[in-house]
Amino acid sequence: MSAPRSRPAPASAPDRDAPAGYAQLWRADPVAWPAAGAAWRGLAGPVRRRADGLTARVEKLRPGWTGAASTAAQRRIGELRTALTDVLPALVEADQALAEFGARLGVAKARLGAEVARAESGGLLVDRHGAVRSPPGRPVDQAGPAVVRARAGIRDALTLAGAADREAAGRLAELTTAAARGWVSVPPAWRPGPGAGPAEVSRWWAGLSPAERRWLVGREPGRVGRLDGVPVTARDQANRLLLADRREELLARRIALSRPLPAAPFEVARRARLAGVEAALRGLDGLAERLAAPGAPRAYLLGLDPAGDGRAVVALGNPDRAGAVLTYVPGMTSDLADAPAELRRAARVLQRCAAIGPGAETAAVLWLDYDAPDRLTEAAGARQAEDAGPALHRFQEGLRATHEGPPARQTVLGHSYGSVVVGTAARDHGLGADALVFVGSPGVGVDHATELRMPAGQVWAATAPDDVIRLARPPDELARRTLLAGTPLGPALAALDPHAGRLWFGEDPSGPGFGGRRFPSAPHGHTGYWDPDNPALDGMARIVLGG
Repeated sequence: MSAPRSRPAPASAPDRDAPAGYAQLWRADPVAWPAAGAAWRGLAGPVRRRADGLTARVEKLRPGWTGAASTAAQRRIGELRTALTDVLPALVEADQALAEFGARLGVAKARLGAEVARAESGGLLVDRHGAVRSPPGRPVDQAGPAVVRARAGIRDALTLAGAADREAAGRLAELTTAAARGWVSVPPAWRPGPGAGPAEVSRWWAGLSPAERRWLVGREPGRVGRLDGVPVTARDQANRLLLADRREELLARRIALSRPLPAAPFEVARRARLAGVEAALRGLDGLAERLAAPGAPRAYLLGLDPAGDGRAVVALGNPDRAGAVLTYVPGMTSDLADAPAELRRAARVLQRCAAIGPGAETAAVLWLDYDAPDRLTEAAGARQAEDAGPALHRFQEGLRATHEGPPARQTVLGHSYGSVVVGTAARDHGLGADALVFVGSPGVGVDHATELRMPAGQVWAATAPDDVIRLARPPDELARRTLLAGTPLGPALAALDPHAGRLWFGEDPSGPGFGGRRFPSAPHGHTGYWDPDNPALDGMARIVLGG
């Protein structure tokens, strides 16, 4: 960001209205903080390798050395290994604190730039210290309200920067104290049961000390990483600790499938499964690359399961801190192999949000935590959408439970079969969301927006003119249309047909009879809603921001 172009006030001018920290925020480099955080996170690899080396040393000692001295040596090496592994969550924690400070600093700087630009465009002067003045010769009664608004906007930006600075300093101070007193302590034995809701999980977690939370992250990462109601930062720490193990699971499956089979039908199946595992490995490596990237927005790993086709939940930006949060549910054939590409779609919405509202704090989540249909025969049924409903409901409730500060605006977006998942979850369980968005939808399981239990006017949809999903009609509807088309009155009867907007899973949500709100899409086919030149991308971003 460049310095303001307006003329500085004279040296003798009173500076009582100049906000403290204005020049410092202009000079601040938000990008440097996530880079510093990534450096701390990068230490996790050497620490983990050192811990593994100690384990290997114990294995070498055990066969040829017995007795009290051997037992004592093995115990001491085990203690050293534990001391190393205990620091791993703290390294990720430092990365999170610095990355989130950088992100909030970037938002504050964007707000400051927008306020200064707005003031200058209105003919006001903003000096190098942030003092706002009306230009010489302009009547005070004309400029007064604009001056007040500009000063308030600048102070709001500086307030955000100051709050972010104090919070980051506090988080880092706690880590410094923990380094001296001990990273972990054993928590109480009680754990939330399998049926515990996100609100109960959140209360349990809030009652733990930071050291007890680190103990759980380090020793029970599988539990912490999947619990809706645990803050995003802790889930990210836990799942990153499991990342290498998840990759090892896929590698083991690849080895198991590497031997050819003599019978031709079994060999064909083996090759297909092997190709799927290799694709999942590429997807996992793509996610790992994005998780390791130092740039903004920081990625948070909220869930990862390589079983079956594979599942992943990844956030860009921290949903617990953002004022606007998007949850994106992809459609048919989505799996771990597709996760990096699907995450890029979520990132495009986030980028457009930043362009439209540069001072807004936003986050986007790829929610691929269901078994998406692999074939059209599977996609013709609602079973997989119905199975996904409870998990999506819990996830959204978890976002509500762990959010800090005023409630965020939560938007859930479903594409293709993902819109069936979102609609079914809203219909059957309710969703913790302020808006639902459907793009390229074959229907969402209801015939009217009111059945989705959402606030009035907050159900949105878009379908491209050339999207083949428009052909997803129920079999009886297709037969009836074919029959009508062969009669002289066919076109007229089709125009009067009350079921003209009915798709495979109900009324077309982008049709006039559904009762939702529509936003435009250019002819970009079934997957082009995120193309940079498609107005649908602007539409999705504006809905996320609440505009």
